[in-house]
Amino acid sequence: MDQQVPFALRGRNPDVLTCIANLSNDEVFTPPEFANRMLDSVAEAWAAANNGADIWADSSVKFLDPFAKSGVFLRAITRRLTDGLASEFPDLEERVDHILTKQVFGIAITNLTSLLARRSVYCSKQANGSHSIARSFNSETGNIWFEPMEHTWDGAKCKFCNAPRAIFHREDGLESHAYAFIHTDDIAARIAELFGGDMQFDVIIGNPPYQMTGGGGGTNDSPIYQLFVEQAVRLEPKFLCMVIPSRWMAGGRGLGEFRAEFLGDQRLRTLVDYENAKDAFPTVGIGGGICYFLWNRDNPGPCECTYHRNGAVIGPYPRALDEFDVFVRDKRAVDILQKVVAAGERSFEELVSGDTPFGLPTNFSDYKRDAVPNDTQVLLYANVATKRVRGAMSRGAINKNQQLIDVWKLFLPVAGSGRERERSGVDIVLGPPIIGEPGSVCTQTYLVAGPLASKIEAESVQSYLRTRLARFLVSLRKPAQHVFRGMYRWVPVQTWDRTWTDADLYKKYGIADSEIAFIEQMIRPMGAGDE
Repeated sequence: MDQQVPFALRGRNPDVLTCIANLSNDEVFTPPEFANRMLDSVAEAWAAANNGADIWADSSVKFLDPFAKSGVFLRAITRRLTDGLASEFPDLEERVDHILTKQVFGIAITNLTSLLARRSVYCSKQANGSHSIARSFNSETGNIWFEPMEHTWDGAKCKFCNAPRAIFHREDGLESHAYAFIHTDDIAARIAELFGGDMQFDVIIGNPPYQMTGGGGGTNDSPIYQLFVEQAVRLEPKFLCMVIPSRWMAGGRGLGEFRAEFLGDQRLRTLVDYENAKDAFPTVGIGGGICYFLWNRDNPGPCECTYHRNGAVIGPYPRALDEFDVFVRDKRAVDILQKVVAAGERSFEELVSGDTPFGLPTNFSDYKRDAVPNDTQVLLYANVATKRVRGAMSRGAINKNQQLIDVWKLFLPVAGSGRERERSGVDIVLGPPIIGEPGSVCTQTYLVAGPLASKIEAESVQSYLRTRLARFLVSLRKPAQHVFRGMYRWVPVQTWDRTWTDADLYKKYGIADSEIAFIEQMIRPMGAGDE
């Protein structure tokens, strides 16, 4: 034992947990360095709440990782407690056994990750095995639990996680991805069932699964990380620390209610946000970035916000998270936004259509490419293999927003920039708008802004949406590539009688020189060749 425990708990080079490839889109492994960063935040908050006490020197504190994968959090906690409890438990074997049986708990998300987590924490896939560094377990699972579960089908979807039955109703022996922590109406009862009726966790920490595949990938995938956050809050730990995608701050399918509640929860005391997820998880690409938060049950107040962007660290700043209906990640942007919003002008959102404005999907093909429309046809704007194309189609096939056919308007590309800002630090945000003449329509590739009274108005709006300021205001509500109607909410309507320039807009809204420099550092000019 004297040889086994130090080998299991001391750092090694390289650390095997830095070398593991992610198994799937819901099993994103946390690098050890990042896990320790999160644990440092917990330790600092614990000390602040307990007169400087060291959480790692407290043998009564209980920790839970309810979505254990590699075991990185539980292993790091065990290492820290092993150092911190040395005076209370001089015997190393007794100390480690106490930590692993009384303080450190996990719920694995799959059978494979349960074995990996036990191997990381107990040095054995069997907690009571001969090579385990714990000595008091009577079961193979120890305190890292996993049993296969099934989804609870309510028609075509799971009532708990919204998983599609067509994909996840599988034969026995295949992984269902029905996670125990969220597949229950009573999480306290579930925890009592797993670990005992009197179990109350002081700290819940970890990295939950992020999404449930909806069948097509990308925007067809439904986020589920918010379900884990909500369940963890219901357990009322003293501290909750989790790493999740940052997309919840301004978008994400079905995240509106979660965002409103989370931004209004004053127990959210620390938020550390990375615009580029690779700054936190070097081997993972996560559109919209990644963040971790610290929730403090007994000490509500302003949230200390830190934003990592393009090598710069902005903050920490104390902020009220619910100042707007979405979270503006960069404090410098808030100051600019407040100047624009203070003017109280009509929102450009009111001019923008919803998705699929004329009822024509992106892959619509019943048109003649490059043809000139006749009296029974309209001009169609579409995209084929990312290239803008035009053609003639039957007017009679249009049964949606017919009032927008025979007016001037703009076609606004739904696909804006993707991870351009993450890679280069600057962003174009929107694709160039196209002027739509009377008698024209578009596929789902575009939204429509209109109706507009004349070609002069259409050209004015087009010039406006090419300005850096207008695109900057869109970017504050745009968490990923696609640009939908609501993302134009903070763009004010102007008078459409001129060609707009940034100089005009900066003067109108009193944008200071330093703020201009910030905008132009973030948003690149839109050239004639941009598409």
